[in-house]
Amino acid sequence: MKTRRTFSKLMLGLSAVLLAGGVAQAADYPTKQIELIVPYAAGGGTDLVARAYADAAKKYLPQAIGVVNKTGGAGAVRLTEIMASRPDGYKIGMGTVEIAMLPHMGVARFTVDDYIPIARLNAEPTAITVNAEAPWKTIDEFLAYAKANPGKVRIGNSGTGAIWHIAAEAIEEKTGLTFNHIPYDGANPAVTALLGKHIEAVSVSPAEVIAHVAAGKLRILAVGADERAKAFPDVPTLKEKGVDVSIYTWRGIVVPKKTPQAVVNVLREASKKTAEDPAFRETLSKMNLTWAYADSAVFKAAMDKDNLFFKDMMTKIGLAR
Repeated sequence: MKTRRTFSKLMLGLSAVLLAGGVAQAADYPTKQIELIVPYAAGGGTDLVARAYADAAKKYLPQAIGVVNKTGGAGAVRLTEIMASRPDGYKIGMGTVEIAMLPHMGVARFTVDDYIPIARLNAEPTAITVNAEAPWKTIDEFLAYAKANPGKVRIGNSGTGAIWHIAAEAIEEKTGLTFNHIPYDGANPAVTALLGKHIEAVSVSPAEVIAHVAAGKLRILAVGADERAKAFPDVPTLKEKGVDVSIYTWRGIVVPKKTPQAVVNVLREASKKTAEDPAFRETLSKMNLTWAYADSAVFKAAMDKDNLFFKDMMTKIGLAR
């Protein structure tokens, strides 16, 4: 009995030492390079935001952030890696809207509650874009045509179950229209198909068509956002036209849920300063990406709201598992 009590005291003492050591390490954080996992290939929007963040954060953290691109499972593989990584702040993640989407499709074992949101950095709304030579000059004309021709309007998206597919499905639901949803392996192939007049429209973000719009090859009819896009002040929102759809893809810094509060605080403060740095904002602007900083609390509320929305939408269209 005495031996058992002695062992228990030793274990409690060891736990206290380990806890104290963990607290001390958190207080000194960071003491080595931080790895920022990007769940998608280099060159895409998520990668560009991550690299702009890592570069600007050099001024606000004593250690550098190294960006590592790791693909797989439409983001599911590496978002899972971020969730399951050691919660010490040395492997952080570029969280995307797929965190609120993939779990409902049965292709991921994480949920929005498995991450602590640090800061949202960027958000892009959906937009209905057509070829510049198409007969529709306004979103009203486009929707009227779709109503008169059920299933005839082919809308390209970035893949079945991806954000822009769900966006088009949401428009369909709110209007009672029937589109022909055409999936592509990403937004760029969908835009290429629109340029070639193989489809009637795409539901991707303005950032993914802006170059072609500027060249006079494509025309944005409406954005699915809470307010008009600054780059296209004359383009109405869907809400202005009576279609209550506001859908964004977003990107931000997240960490595993058991990350120590001291580490979380360091990352939150540094991320706020980084996001508000003029150089970071200018970099996003040059890449036609929308600055949309939100602190941890606002970011978390947006994640929770999207989680409920996508669960409902995917159930309605038969993608929920």
